[in-house]
Amino acid sequence: MYTLAATLFSFALLVQTASAGPGRVVNLVLPRDLNTNDVVWLELKLGVIERGAEIEIETTKGQTLGVISPHGIRSGHEAGTYALPVPPEAISDKRLSVRLTLSHGRAKRAPTNKEVKNVRLKITSPAR
Repeated sequence: MYTLAATLFSFALLVQTASAGPGRVVNLVLPRDLNTNDVVWLELKLGVIERGAEIEIETTKGQTLGVISPHGIRSGHEAGTYALPVPPEAISDKRLSVRLTLSHGRAKRAPTNKEVKNVRLKITSPAR
């Protein structure tokens, strides 16, 4: 019985690890409480990435937030700063956990700190 329980536990860990997939997890906290009609943005500053590479962004629960596909960037130059809107249901207890994946062709991996230099949350309020 003990062997069966240990085997099932090991299998559960394997499945959990396999479902996570490649990528780098970033845990973020809102800079302040949200007011009515505030919009939360996920801002990513990209460094140099290969031509044709994309950064896929999803919550750790699997909700896709977007894909950044820089085009027209000269080789060897930083790709720039991009902002994606964050749906309110993706935020829990003023926190957001995202998984960043660099995909190039069929290959997928975690982006390095040089490829994704900074990730932060910004809050904007509607004009009055």
